[in-house]
Amino acid sequence: MKQLIKDVLAQTDYMLYMKKIKKSKIQVHTVGETIQELICTEKSMVRFGDGEITVIAGKNLKLQKVDSEISDGLKRILSYEHEGMIVTVPEIFSDMSMYRRESRQFWKEHLLIYRNIYNRYCNKDRVYYSTSFSRFYYALEDKSICDLWANQIREIWKDRDVVVVEGERTHNGVGNNLLDSARSIERIIGPASNAYERIEEILDCCRKYSKDRLFLVSLGVAAKFIVERLFLNGYRVLDIGNLDVEYEWYLHKEKGKAPLAKHDITGKEANRKAGYGEYWEQIKYQII
Repeated sequence: MKQLIKDVLAQTDYMLYMKKIKKSKIQVHTVGETIQELICTEKSMVRFGDGEITVIAGKNLKLQKVDSEISDGLKRILSYEHEGMIVTVPEIFSDMSMYRRESRQFWKEHLLIYRNIYNRYCNKDRVYYSTSFSRFYYALEDKSICDLWANQIREIWKDRDVVVVEGERTHNGVGNNLLDSARSIERIIGPASNAYERIEEILDCCRKYSKDRLFLVSLGVAAKFIVERLFLNGYRVLDIGNLDVEYEWYLHKEKGKAPLAKHDITGKEANRKAGYGEYWEQIKYQII
């Protein structure tokens, strides 16, 4: 019964905005526009998904304990104060008809609970970009555009020297061709959980690289702060979140959120046994 009431309230709230009875002042570029911005400019990017918004609300995540320093920092970053660092939020403040039914329901309930967070901390003078850049497949009802987007995403790092900053289980681009267009790949491995506590060590490793490197970061909440700090130091840094997971689902045309076997592999011997010797050689620093 509680879920039914929540569903009704969420749908009612959504319809009030669709009928313009209530008005949202938050504007978001499309996935396609977001990808083009990343291809055509040297801007950095921070992404906010539902997890970061719940952190701002003071709730812990599975892989990150929350304190006021983290929450307040996310509020500031969400306010979009830097010209050269775009901020993405979910593309949910207007029509959601492009999403599959369960995704629409999820986001309607999310807005019912957290719309006040967006309204309070988003910059009404900015147009945000789409967090679905890294969630470009599963949630869509019509997936015919996904081939185009997948090809365009790989253009972002084409012929670039890339440094991937990720957790020890993440394996971005391992076992697929997501990063094959890059000229070179090196990796910094951070903690799988509570990475924010080791952020200074991670940043010290990143700063050992020259500023012509393109950094791709997948470290949950900590990624937002890593991107901002490196951006302010003159680097180009993209928070790609769970892009690799989404890309795997896209490649295999998954109908559901299938787990990836590579996420269970840690350590030198296990990676070599799995055929990930090249991945292991790409690792230059480990903070775990």
